[in-house]
Amino acid sequence: MSLITCRNLSFSYENQTVVSNLNFQVDEGDYLCIVGENGTGKSTLIRGLLGLKKPSGGQLIFGDGLKSVQIGYVPQQDAVQKDFPASVYEVVLSGCLNTRGLLPGYGAAQKKRAMQNLELLGIAGIKNKSFQELSGGQRQRVLLARSLCAAERMLLLDEPTTGLDPLAIEEFYGLMDVLNREHHMTLVMVSHAIREAVEHADHILHLSHRGNFLGTTQEYMDSEFGRRFLGEEGYADGGNTGISE
Repeated sequence: MSLITCRNLSFSYENQTVVSNLNFQVDEGDYLCIVGENGTGKSTLIRGLLGLKKPSGGQLIFGDGLKSVQIGYVPQQDAVQKDFPASVYEVVLSGCLNTRGLLPGYGAAQKKRAMQNLELLGIAGIKNKSFQELSGGQRQRVLLARSLCAAERMLLLDEPTTGLDPLAIEEFYGLMDVLNREHHMTLVMVSHAIREAVEHADHILHLSHRGNFLGTTQEYMDSEFGRRFLGEEGYADGGNTGISE
């Protein structure tokens, strides 16, 4: 069942088109990674899917009863205030804001959900620590737990491993595998790490100034896009696949 369908979707800034005539869909249970070169609109597309950016053309259709409040969001770490004066538990609980309705404070159901996500991500033991005291990997787990409090069916992630060390990156992708395969969460992730995207995702959307590619991971690996950016045909930047928006 398709949760999101994009038909000839375009986004512009100050009359300059950054995403043009994009066609793809995200089905229930998909793990889609969005990769590509600088300036191809990857983060803009995520903002559009979140409803924070209005399309300049085409259609963005939410299907199977999906609502924006059922979508969780994990931003780039550099977009997060690292000295936020709150505990880990308070940050995670804030993800339940959209589910508490008009009632003041958080109820038992929201508090239970926050604790479940803390436990799921292995950070219940640091729930009373200050967010600003955490390592980059710990902060990203906290932000992920917060987003899971909002996410019922889909999680959008915008280059979530930026600034993390290799071990933290490996752990993060392992968490994504668990969420997708064991908890059946639909994932859409902008990634600058193409090799990791290919290793973990089941579909790849590659945005390029020369055209776009959408297909399964295997189809991507067999394509001109995949061969070029995975280095099998050589890459102009010396094989560097760390490409970001």
